[in-house]
Amino acid sequence: MFAKHVTRDLSAYCHGELSPQDSRGVAEHLIGCQQCRAEFEEIKLGVKFAERLPEIAAPDSLWNDLEARLDDQISAPARNKSRRFGAGRWQPRFAIAATLILAVGLAAYWFYERESRPSWAVARLDGSPTIGSASITDKSRLAVGQWLETDNVSRAQIQVSSIGQVEIDPNSRVKLVETRPTEHRLELARGRLSANIWAPPRLFFVNTPSAVAADLGCAYTLEVDDDGGSLLRVTSGWVALQLKDRESMVPAGAACVTRRGIGPGTPYFEDASESFRRALSKLDFEAPDSDWSSRDQAFNQVLMEARPRDTLTLWHLLSRLEVAERALVYERLAALGPPPTGVTREGVLQLDDKMLKAWKAGLESSWSNQSGLKKAWIKVWSGALGKVKGMEGKK
Repeated sequence: MFAKHVTRDLSAYCHGELSPQDSRGVAEHLIGCQQCRAEFEEIKLGVKFAERLPEIAAPDSLWNDLEARLDDQISAPARNKSRRFGAGRWQPRFAIAATLILAVGLAAYWFYERESRPSWAVARLDGSPTIGSASITDKSRLAVGQWLETDNVSRAQIQVSSIGQVEIDPNSRVKLVETRPTEHRLELARGRLSANIWAPPRLFFVNTPSAVAADLGCAYTLEVDDDGGSLLRVTSGWVALQLKDRESMVPAGAACVTRRGIGPGTPYFEDASESFRRALSKLDFEAPDSDWSSRDQAFNQVLMEARPRDTLTLWHLLSRLEVAERALVYERLAALGPPPTGVTREGVLQLDDKMLKAWKAGLESSWSNQSGLKKAWIKVWSGALGKVKGMEGKK
């Protein structure tokens, strides 16, 4: 059905009007089709603008004009008849009727608002998960603003609109923050969830105390500890972890740690050595002035152990280190994955955005490559270290 472009279905998809099967087909097409993706972004932008339009009360002059026009439509016989029966007799009855109509209208409105409140379907998998203070027997719904909680033996599954599912593990607390055509968002306060999403990039988000996970069409697990830190593991596709202007792009097979007050650390592949991961954690989360010698050792450890696919980590480090260390990262990165034409050393050290993105695009193929580390890195690393230290001595 979706072998061709899906432009005719984009509006319905954006408003959640397609079946789950058709929604998944559109989403998968959007991930790989730039033309349809561009049109979808325009539709999303239009919906966002419409959502921001303010509600403005009609001016009193409009109502006065309407009343005058209605009076003109009343025939003279009708006015005479109303005079004959007497206005005074009907005024109390009219007031009572108006009050009853208003009460019924308000009740209907309240019921409609409650029943039509945006919500997602929830299914109990194990134990007795709760929404608010009510236990979930088999199936229920999670409305915007409500918390779903599991104890140590409970699990639940949430249907994320028409774009995927999220499983909630034991001892977890999650809230539905927003659901609309341009954004679906959960908040994970503690515990662990597993997401399987087939939406286009940046349509599904999960807030945590230390970062926001932005889905780029993928499957992943996300867990939050008691201190508000989190661990993201991606099994398919990509996820972006963000906090203010700090972002980590995490592909399948990689993980990333976050810390409250700091945000996302540097992503790494899970088959990296334990010493590599410990050294990277020291670089990410220990204060630079806490122990310079220890930090230098950690920095050298990361560079020395980096494999071709660890260019993922090195590329992220470029924008997170001072110029002297950035130069060393550049040399090591260039040895493992030479920069493409047009990407210069000077531009990278100045963090030229175009050059960084072009180099990232060239490196991505190695991020799925399981090849081992080449022994030639030792010679390259030693030469790069001497070159940079010589530059520092001249200064």
